[in-house]
Amino acid sequence: MKGTRIASVSGIRGWVGDGLDPAAALEFAAAYAAGCAPGPIVLSHDGRRTAPVFESAVAAGLAGSGREVWKVGATATPTVGVLVRELKAAGGVQISASHNPPEYNGLKFFQPAGMVLGPDEGRAMLDRWTRKEFAWAPFDALGRIRPLDDPDAIHLERVLAVVDVEAIRAREFTVALDACHGAGGRMGRELLRRLGCRAIVLGGEPDGIYDHTPEPTEKNLAEFSKVVPAVGAAVGFAQDPDADRLALVDEAGRYIGEELTLGLAALRRLGQQAGPVVLNLSTSMTTEALARGRGCPVVRTPVGEIHVVGGMLAEGAVIGGEGNGGVIDPRVGLVRDSFVGMALTLDLLASGPASKPLSAWVGELPRFAMVKDQYPLPPGLGAEGVARLWDRVAAAFDGAEADRRDGLRLSWGDRWAHVRASNTEPIVRVIAEGPDAAVARALADDLGRRVAAEARP
Repeated sequence: MKGTRIASVSGIRGWVGDGLDPAAALEFAAAYAAGCAPGPIVLSHDGRRTAPVFESAVAAGLAGSGREVWKVGATATPTVGVLVRELKAAGGVQISASHNPPEYNGLKFFQPAGMVLGPDEGRAMLDRWTRKEFAWAPFDALGRIRPLDDPDAIHLERVLAVVDVEAIRAREFTVALDACHGAGGRMGRELLRRLGCRAIVLGGEPDGIYDHTPEPTEKNLAEFSKVVPAVGAAVGFAQDPDADRLALVDEAGRYIGEELTLGLAALRRLGQQAGPVVLNLSTSMTTEALARGRGCPVVRTPVGEIHVVGGMLAEGAVIGGEGNGGVIDPRVGLVRDSFVGMALTLDLLASGPASKPLSAWVGELPRFAMVKDQYPLPPGLGAEGVARLWDRVAAAFDGAEADRRDGLRLSWGDRWAHVRASNTEPIVRVIAEGPDAAVARALADDLGRRVAAEARP
């Protein structure tokens, strides 16, 4: 993606110095501020080494638009959402490129309700940025920039309120946390302390000096997976740099992954209260099967946490999320939240006998096999070209139930495949899931070959 800047309704992301620069960040922040209602704006960043430069640029864009800026430093993305809502701010900006390598950075923007921008707001912001329609303030109306103390406090209390703190404390769990030198280490350490855990924290300083590629995949967490059993941990938690995603490692050092993070969180949440569950189209059938087995309705939405949140609000869902380790509990906030995932997992462990390890809980989940692939998206294809591509691919799978709300999702009851263009990279993602690995692999390969063939000029 070097040399490419992805500007979408979700925000902006790119390679620093060759696609993304402070000037672009300043203008994007000003375009965002021009569409906000009156009031202060929360400004945060993850632990990337480029954060100080971009923090200054974004703060200038916001204050130059006459906005008071509340700086909270290296703070997790879900915490920003909580702060915006609870402090009644006009909005918030998180400087982060999520799971991308250190060469990248980007901006995420929030609505006053504490969730990320929706498609309409995002398109309006993009239009203002494209047209350079800013709302620069005169010299005597520039905004102030000031720090906000103890940014984690409200969020921490909300997370603690959704679990049985005393039951968890009584178990005195040893927990390993890989905070990936990002924004989640500070609150992660404090959350585990408040829950009475012996915390072994790796990468707790938000300095962006990553010990591994930051996306919490099995390959990238190979060394961390060895640490978990070595320190006698009941569970290993691995965050991405802005702490909205969570992957799990069990007590034996086996990578459980991100897809089952939501399944385990839902298992505990539905044990507290039955109700609707909302998932995106690419999320594993594990959580769906678990919810339906308890008589709970399941709603699928397009990919993207704002779509999941919209579905949750419409359905009155008790939990929702995405299969990338993003758990959303509306009692806490309306953003994917690794801290909620950690707390609910520990609450699940504490709800059973001390002799029942995390691996046993995982073994009781409905299990399916998933395969994820990606293919280059031909340049210049455009939205209409992509839509025609999905038409041609769907025609080759007669008999499948097709969902065209977000790319193309084909389902056959016990298996499904989803193909869509990425919002942040010039690629097409193919995800397939079935009752076993062979079925999922064959489905993904078949779909991938057809996508590659049909996408040729």
